[in-house]
Amino acid sequence: MLANKVPFPPKDGGAFATLNMALGLAESGAEVTLLAMSTPKHPSNEKDFPESILKQIKVHTVFVNTELSPFKALHNLIFSKHAYNAQRFISKQFGKTLETLLVQNSYDIVQLEGLYIYPYLDIIRKHFSGKIVLRAHNVEHEIWQRNASIQSNRFKRWYFNHLAHRVKNAEVNLLKGIDLLIPISLRDQQMLEQLGYSGQSFTSPTGYCLSNRREMDENFEPLSVFHLGGLDWIPNQEGLFWFLDNCWPHVLTSVPDAKFYIAGRNATQSFIKKINDYQNTVFVGEVEDSGEFMRSKSVMVVPLLSGSGMRIKIVEGMALGKAIVSTSIGAEGIDIENEKHLIIADTPYLMAKSIVKLLINKKEILRIGANAQVFVNQNLDNTTLTQNLIDFFKQIQNESNSLISRQI
Repeated sequence: MLANKVPFPPKDGGAFATLNMALGLAESGAEVTLLAMSTPKHPSNEKDFPESILKQIKVHTVFVNTELSPFKALHNLIFSKHAYNAQRFISKQFGKTLETLLVQNSYDIVQLEGLYIYPYLDIIRKHFSGKIVLRAHNVEHEIWQRNASIQSNRFKRWYFNHLAHRVKNAEVNLLKGIDLLIPISLRDQQMLEQLGYSGQSFTSPTGYCLSNRREMDENFEPLSVFHLGGLDWIPNQEGLFWFLDNCWPHVLTSVPDAKFYIAGRNATQSFIKKINDYQNTVFVGEVEDSGEFMRSKSVMVVPLLSGSGMRIKIVEGMALGKAIVSTSIGAEGIDIENEKHLIIADTPYLMAKSIVKLLINKKEILRIGANAQVFVNQNLDNTTLTQNLIDFFKQIQNESNSLISRQI
């Protein structure tokens, strides 16, 4: 497994998805080696993993300096065909380490955790003859297209569209170079097929380790709404301010004592100052235990207007029995039933109305939370999902062996 971030500690959706996949595959009997990039944003290395994980998977990390640079971005814009957000992950040392692992070991599968490993495809092909798998966490170019569509600043809109075009080209080229596609949702599978992928694929949502589940806490803080997610991610920032400007005032009109808690990593001082200017908002910042934080509050809100793939925090929230109000984009990739497992609201009026309806009716919060928990238990058990993926890999391997035998 190759990843452009170290997935421990699993404090964002991508890290959560990669770590759960690695552990699930190992529990299903696979021998798993993880090579991941240690970056300024995700600086962990193999020494930071607990012994319990290192007993299950082999972990290697390489530091890659991915810090944003206006000069490098401009140079990339003029002289490169790579998207700048992808070029930052190109590293000679990572390539050398990957080459060493491929030469010194025998693997059946090399699995790319997301798009940004694509610059290393040539190295993999040169030293590896097995199946190359893309686990598509999302449709990357769609994130930038959606970001561009909601920009009021003309330059930002142009630049995000430019990035979206380059990222789309990278996705198209990568899809030509892989053997198997593992999308996170059927919707993503269909979109990637529209980009030209015509090979075998197997949809595998990100699962939740049911061994980590906790009972639903009914003693949560009344009249509390919360958002939890990376606060340096543009879609989260834009969704939050859309919510605060357009939805939250309507909630307070009906429930004036309601409080909105905002938790997450990597918030800038200007972001925090702006948040604190809104009425009845509480900036929490990074929380030590996301599960305990979620369980202590009434209603989770996911006001995403852009993004792609599957929101892992929604899965975690559902597993903990939280009542969630989300936009359609926020809930993408999860085959839920609206008003049963969570509430979909795409306009400020509907979102505010849905939140108020929950805040004034604890029984409704508990009903949706209980349904959400059952849904995760039945559909998103990480052990079951990764075992199904292992069975798919074995089927492909058997088909390849049979083909070779017939040719001989």
